Amino acid sequence: MGAALLTTREGLEASLIVGIVLAYLAKTDNRDRFRVIWAGTAAAILVSIITGAALFFTIGELEGRSEQIFEGAAMLSAVVVLTWMVFWMRKQARHIKGELEARLASAVAAGSAIGLASVVFFAVLREGWETALFLFAISESSSPVSTSIGAVVGLVISISLGIALYMGSRRLNLRQFFTATGILLIVFAAGLLAHATHEFEEAGLLPQTIEHVWNTNAIVSEDSSAGNFLKTLFGYNGNPSLLEVLVWWAYLGATLVFFLRPLVGRRAPGVSAAV
Repeated sequence: MGAALLTTREGLEASLIVGIVLAYLAKTDNRDRFRVIWAGTAAAILVSIITGAALFFTIGELEGRSEQIFEGAAMLSAVVVLTWMVFWMRKQARHIKGELEARLASAVAAGSAIGLASVVFFAVLREGWETALFLFAISESSSPVSTSIGAVVGLVISISLGIALYMGSRRLNLRQFFTATGILLIVFAAGLLAHATHEFEEAGLLPQTIEHVWNTNAIVSEDSSAGNFLKTLFGYNGNPSLLEVLVWWAYLGATLVFFLRPLVGRRAPGVSAAV
């Protein structure tokens, strides 16, 4: 579920970018440049896969305290990037179309295939790198099989939505979609942060004030199907430390307040303006 949520969100953002680019080229009678766009997209996907593979293979060489520190740092990095991504999309989404079209116009006027391909390459590469980092963070609290299945499901959904939007569908309210997924991703990030805190405590970088605030493993075990689902999506820990609990609630409360505040009292700008 966590992997599907992340790849749906990241994949849709990448699909929107590619869709905007293709729609602009079609509107300006530059369909012959489509192959350049697809080449730039394919290159970005390839580099993202290589980066993700390097990340997974690197952690496989570590053991003990080094592994705990590396995993904690990766999760903490994922939380930072995830939080930035959610707020960036909410603030900048309505400007994406104009900025992309301005860069495309310059590249087309200059007749630069590299400049044209770079427009989608760097945009898609950013989404790909974020996805690789997030999937790595998820894999530390979920099985590789379930993570892979969720990631594929999310990508299929995001690509399908991207194609529907490019073909002219207006059934999806993007503003509501990004708001809803943003809230879910914030809850997911709170779990990652709590998990990173646990890793740093195990490595001795953070103090363990109260090792176990409660123990609910007898009710919902972390190793059960329900426990794995809750752990991956919400950061469930059957016997968390006091610091983990405080970090989870502090991040969730503060981030949700800032994320939802602009939506109270006035209508937030529609993300659909970017399509």
